[in-house]
Amino acid sequence: MNLPFFIARRYFLSKKSQRAINIISMISVTGVMIGTAALIIVLSVFNGFETLILRLYNSFDPDLKISVVQGKSFSLEQFPMHELEKINGVEFITKVVEENALVKYRDKQYIITIKGVGDEFKRMTGIDSMLVDGEFLLHRGDTDFAVVGGGIAYNLQLNINDIFSQLEIYAPRKSAATLINPEEAFNRRYLSASGVFSVQQEFDTKYIIVPLRFANEILEYDSRVTALEIGTRKDADVEKLQKQISALAGSKFLVKNRYQQHELIYKIMKSEKWAVFLILTFILIIATFNVISSLTMLVIEKKKDISILHSIGADSGLLRRIFLTEGLLITGLGTLIGLALGFIICFLQERFGIIRLGNGGSFVIDAYPVHMQALDFVYVIATVFFIGLIAAWYPSRRLIGRSDALGGIKEE
Repeated sequence: MNLPFFIARRYFLSKKSQRAINIISMISVTGVMIGTAALIIVLSVFNGFETLILRLYNSFDPDLKISVVQGKSFSLEQFPMHELEKINGVEFITKVVEENALVKYRDKQYIITIKGVGDEFKRMTGIDSMLVDGEFLLHRGDTDFAVVGGGIAYNLQLNINDIFSQLEIYAPRKSAATLINPEEAFNRRYLSASGVFSVQQEFDTKYIIVPLRFANEILEYDSRVTALEIGTRKDADVEKLQKQISALAGSKFLVKNRYQQHELIYKIMKSEKWAVFLILTFILIIATFNVISSLTMLVIEKKKDISILHSIGADSGLLRRIFLTEGLLITGLGTLIGLALGFIICFLQERFGIIRLGNGGSFVIDAYPVHMQALDFVYVIATVFFIGLIAAWYPSRRLIGRSDALGGIKEE
C-alpha cells in the first residue's frame, strides 16, 4: 500500500486529541460539499433554462434561414431555388415576407410585424403546439386568416370568436411619397384571427402570421421575399448543410442556423452561466480555507509523529506527501458527497419539480427547469480538485519545511 496514503487515511479516520481538529475537518468537508453541490445545481438550472429557450425558439425558428446581405428583400429569380430543393437533407423550404405594419381592432391599435408564410411553415415548425386559443389556420379557400401573438392579442383585447370585428391592417404603399392625400398612403386590408400563439415575449409582442399571398398583396412585394426558411430532416447534419447552402447561395446571401439567428441571446446566457460559476468558485475557495486550518492544526498535533518518522528515515518530501494526501482526502470526500447531493437534488427537481416558480402558472413552465450535463460534472470535479490541491499544498509545504514543525529537524 502507498505509505503516504496509508498514514494520511489513519490520520483522517482516527480521533484527534484536540476535538477542535475533528470539528474543523468536518467543517472543511461540509464547506467543500456545499460548494460542489451548489456548482452542480446552478449549472444544471442554467442548462435547463437554455434548453427551454431553445425548445421555445425551435417551435418558431427554422433550422436554417437565408436572407440577403444588403437590403431587405430579394427576388427569387436571383436565387437558385431548383438546386436548393435538390440538396439532400432539405425537407421544407418556406418563402417568408416580413414587414412592419399597423393593426387596428375595434378602438385599439398596435405596431406589429407581418410575417407572411407558405403552407410548409406549420409542418416545418411546432407553432401549432404553442397555440393558447383557436387553431392554426391561415386560409380556407379564398378567405385569409391571421394567427396572432399572445402579447398583441392582449394589447388589442382580441376576441377570436367575435365574428363582427376583424383585424384592420395598414401597410405603407411603395408609391406613398408621391401621394398628396394621407389616407391613400397606406394599403388597408381586413382579415379575421383564427388563433393566438404564445412562444416567447419577443415573438408574442411582435408577430402576426398571415398567408404569404396576403403579405405580398398588402406590402406590394409581388414575387420578392425577405427570407427563405429551411427545415431539415431529423438525421441531417445541419452544419454541413449550412456550408453547402452557403456555397450555393454565394456571397450576396447569409445562411444562419438557429444559434446565429439569436446569437446575442445565447452569448448572454453562456456569459451569465460562467459568471455565476466563477462567483461560486470564489465562494468555494473561501470554504477551502478550513482545509488549511485543519492541516495546520494536524501538523502541530502530530509533531511527535513527524519526529519519529524522520528518525526512521522519512525525508521532508514523504512528510509533505502525507499531509498533502490528508488535505486531498478532505477535499475528495467533500467533493464526492457534494456531487451525489447535487445529482440527487437535480434529479428530484427534474422528475418532480419540487421548487416551483411563482406567479401562479403565468410562466411557460411551473417549476425551475433542470438539465444535467456530464461535462459540467467534469468541470466541477477539476475545479474543486485544483482548489483542494492548492489548499493542501500550502500548509504541507510551509509547515513541514519549518524546523520548529519538525521538532528541530531541518528541511532537506
